[in-house]
Formats: sequence, structure tokens, C-alpha cells
Amino acid sequence: MQASDRFNINSQLEHLQAKYVGTGHADLNRFEWAVNIQRDSYASYIGHYPLLAYFAIAENESIGRERYNFMQKMLLPCGLAPEREED
Repeated sequence: MQASDRFNINSQLEHLQAKYVGTGHADLNRFEWAVNIQRDSYASYIGHYPLLAYFAIAENESIGRERYNFMQKMLLPCGLAPEREED
């Protein structure tokens, strides 16, 4: 692998990280990463109707109620953020 290849790969990765929030970056902590994963999962559940119908049947709720519940869970999927230590 040449130096130009490494530079190209790194610049592509930086472009993806700037464009899409869920791809992460070097300063992303564990809590923020978990929030991204949970929100992506809930968005996928809402966006794929058969999966949404499966959850609705499993929880004995209507599809609209399940969609509403998932959207509410997207607000704080992992609870409140932990306190950060000031250096």
C-alpha cells in the first residue's frame, strides 16, 4: 500500500464521517455510539413495515401505536447522558 492510497482512504473516511452521523469519529464516546445504534435500529423498525408488523403482533399493539412508541424511544434511547468529567 502506498502513501497516496492511505491518504485517499483516510480522506474518504473523513468525508463519510462528516456526511453521515452514524459512522462515528475519533472523539465519539461509548454513550454517543450507543445512542446512534439505537436510533438507527428504531428508524429501521419504523421504515420496514413487515418488521413493524412483527413487533406489533408480538406486543399485541396496533401498528400505529408501535410506530409511535418507537418514535418516542428515539428521543432518549439510552437515557440521559452521563456526567462528563471536567479536566
